[in-house]
Amino acid sequence: VVYTQSEILQREVYLFERLDSPNREPMKHLKAICFLRPTKENVELLVQELRRPKYSVYFIYFSNVISKSDVKALAEADEQEVVAEVQEFYGDYIAVNPHVFSLNLLGCCRGRSWDPAQLTRTTQGLTALLLSLKKCPMIRYQLSSEPAKRLAECVKQVITKEYELFDFRRTEVPPLLLILDRSDDAITPLLNQWTYQAMVHELLGINNNRIDLSRVPGISKDLREVVLSAENDEFYANNMYLNFAEIGTNIKNLMEDFQRRKPKEQQKLESIADMKAFVENYPQFKKMSGTVSKHVTVVGELSRLVAERNLLEVSEVEQELACQSDHSSALQSVRRLLQSPRLSELDAARLVMLYALRYERHASSALPALLEELRGRGGTDRYRKLVSAVLEYGGKRVRGSDLFSPKDAVAITKQFLKGLKGIENVYTQHQPLLQETLDQLIKGKLKDSQYPYLGPNTLRDRPQDIIVFLIGGATYEEALAVFNLNRSNPGVRIVLGGTTIHNTRR
Repeated sequence: VVYTQSEILQREVYLFERLDSPNREPMKHLKAICFLRPTKENVELLVQELRRPKYSVYFIYFSNVISKSDVKALAEADEQEVVAEVQEFYGDYIAVNPHVFSLNLLGCCRGRSWDPAQLTRTTQGLTALLLSLKKCPMIRYQLSSEPAKRLAECVKQVITKEYELFDFRRTEVPPLLLILDRSDDAITPLLNQWTYQAMVHELLGINNNRIDLSRVPGISKDLREVVLSAENDEFYANNMYLNFAEIGTNIKNLMEDFQRRKPKEQQKLESIADMKAFVENYPQFKKMSGTVSKHVTVVGELSRLVAERNLLEVSEVEQELACQSDHSSALQSVRRLLQSPRLSELDAARLVMLYALRYERHASSALPALLEELRGRGGTDRYRKLVSAVLEYGGKRVRGSDLFSPKDAVAITKQFLKGLKGIENVYTQHQPLLQETLDQLIKGKLKDSQYPYLGPNTLRDRPQDIIVFLIGGATYEEALAVFNLNRSNPGVRIVLGGTTIHNTRR
């Protein structure tokens, strides 16, 4: 996620190997840098390596705290004295955006309680984050969630045990770690998205900053898998939080800029199809702007999926379900879409899930009838089971907060963004619950009765350094909310983390 192979090559690293790959040749002229998680398996593999070393010298870096007994085992195995140094270099998490991290864990709980192995892994990831940012925080957690309390206690235990590592210079206002549970807001990961990064993840899926485009009709070999990283892609860095229509316009501007410099190559750029043709016709443009041709391809594919799956209409109904409280109108809209042959299985199930979460306790809830319609569509029971699983996970009974407050009942304002044909309007009126929680936290209004502190101490001042962690996964819509809060609250720094980064499929 951090470095490309070509960047590492510039630093004179010529060979990349995994510790567990068999049949590696001895290369005594090379030095080895090992970067590993301090797991039992890795220590065991390293012990075997040091007994029969393949390289001249070893520099060993662990991504987290390693126990004294493991270091002793390594020392005993190093009979040929090839180890030059052993260090802890805290990087036991995936940095996704400058203010977002993930642990790449799917399915961290069994029912309402932690899977023990995942609890250990999450504790390690969170404590490594705190160590790398040099924070020894006060901890608050969501009272309605047992997993949140358990994780808070585990992190606190590590801080107490490794107190020497956490002995950082005190700041005037101590940092704050806030631990929340995804089940309080199961709506956000189920919505279609209309800002660039979130939309790419929703429709194509981002995996460690990579997107798989191999299923795109007529895709060229070099674009089957592309990297989207704000670190080394200026266009992406500037556009990741913008609305879909604006991105189309921005790509168009880039191309027109190129045309101005090459007057012989004037060509109309009205639609995304024109752009794709333009990129293919001008090899030198392609060379100059690998990133632009990549984004034209990605935006073209998003545009195709939006049209094929009728997502403008679907998204309008989703937003109505998430943000308004007119039951009969919402029900009519859902029914109308369920009868459309263009609606994909996933989108049908998603609408029924959103309806279920919104209106499960409504006096005239039509959930059983909608479940029947869902069954009639695909004939499978899989999606019906998923609807009840989502209710069990994030329904009214389990939520500790008021997910649907009356203030959200604003009429949809259609933002017509004139720009490119095929992208007319964008619906982004939903705000994730996290936005309100953090807003109250920054203003010092977050209730201790719902989000208690772990231990006797409380913050007297407004928090300035906030690390918020979502058990069960964060989303790119929440990443956008945190980005905006950071921008609009100078002096406040918020970092968002989750066990994973969700889209609807995940």
